[in-house]
Amino acid sequence: MTQTPCVEPVFRPPSEANSLILQVTNGCSWNNCTFCEMYTQPQKKFNIKPLEQIKQELAGVAQSGYQPRRIFLADGDAMTLSYRRLHEIMQAIRDCFPKLQRVSSYCLPRNLKNKTVTELSKLNDMGLSLFYVGCESGDDLVLERVNKGENFDSSLAALGKIKAAGAKSSVMILNGMGGKLYSQQHALNSAKLMNAAQPEYLSTLVVSFPMGVKRYQQGFKGEFQPLEQAELFQEMYCLLDALELENTIFRSDHASNYLSLKGVLGKDKERLLAQVRAAIETPEAASLRPEWLRGL
Repeated sequence: MTQTPCVEPVFRPPSEANSLILQVTNGCSWNNCTFCEMYTQPQKKFNIKPLEQIKQELAGVAQSGYQPRRIFLADGDAMTLSYRRLHEIMQAIRDCFPKLQRVSSYCLPRNLKNKTVTELSKLNDMGLSLFYVGCESGDDLVLERVNKGENFDSSLAALGKIKAAGAKSSVMILNGMGGKLYSQQHALNSAKLMNAAQPEYLSTLVVSFPMGVKRYQQGFKGEFQPLEQAELFQEMYCLLDALELENTIFRSDHASNYLSLKGVLGKDKERLLAQVRAAIETPEAASLRPEWLRGL
């Protein structure tokens, strides 16, 4: 991973490990999700990097001789920028790296509300062609409990705009997000959202609390009970079983997952279900990630 000057810490999707990290915003403009502690440090207070600084950083990379194949726009909220600013950034990127393959970004569904399909299509034509959308859940009650500020309809609308613009979406769903009480509805409604959206990529992570569960519990009014390992597998089975995807690359191999799953849905659905079923029935025989290796 190569990056331009950034306010640390900087986060990016695992698949962007070899990308140039270009920080165009710092932190997250929403930053109220109770499951996310990525941008809680004082230095990560949301702000927008000046365009001239971005241009200078791009020019510096180009002058060094490094020619990235891909660029990831950091931090967690680059798509909150106006279409005009994003267009200017993309033009600066194209001027410096005309042979670039792809530009990508995290994307909160709300950030596309005021952007038209035509605008997104123009950005896609300039190379901004992949959006990592943290839907987390398709269940409105669970989303309300975690203060996501989104719901089923807003997530589906954003994913629909991305697809209509000719770009691709990579969706994240959080395994265990609803706890014991809402596990089934979280899984089923998340599958319902994915079936309606048909994203190009889908990944699942396990909700984790490295700084404690107290903040998360408050949104659930004390009724949140984390899922045990076997219950996480059962929820995953419920999700996979309800998914009716046509051609979505599926990954559940993040460091937070006990069980690594990879395939294409729907052609690999039965194989993936069999893997999860085996982990439920004989966990001692499954190749599970040990606790000490799990993390964000």
